[in-house]
Amino acid sequence: MIRQPNFVSTEFAEMAKEWAKKKKSNSHIQKLSFCKISDRKCIQMMHFGSYDNEQKSFAIMDDFARKNKLERKSMKHKEIYISDPRKVAPEKLKTVLRFEVNKLV
Repeated sequence: MIRQPNFVSTEFAEMAKEWAKKKKSNSHIQKLSFCKISDRKCIQMMHFGSYDNEQKSFAIMDDFARKNKLERKSMKHKEIYISDPRKVAPEKLKTVLRFEVNKLV
């Protein structure tokens, strides 16, 4: 998932896909989709470093949830990639990690 600014519309995203296809042939372009995700109660954190070390950040997030009487809705999570792994060393990658939570009763 890559967050887009509010001015990016579905039409704009489709135009960008067409432009990218003309510039360079890549079968993965057709698999791209553009959607809006509605706001939900979530915990999120900026993870710094390799994707292999994300578990440390998830442990911090789980601890925060426990201390605030929240529980994960499921084991699914979202990742928003801030850094380009082709241009940034693994130890300098930035990724937003997010999962939905429910309030414990």
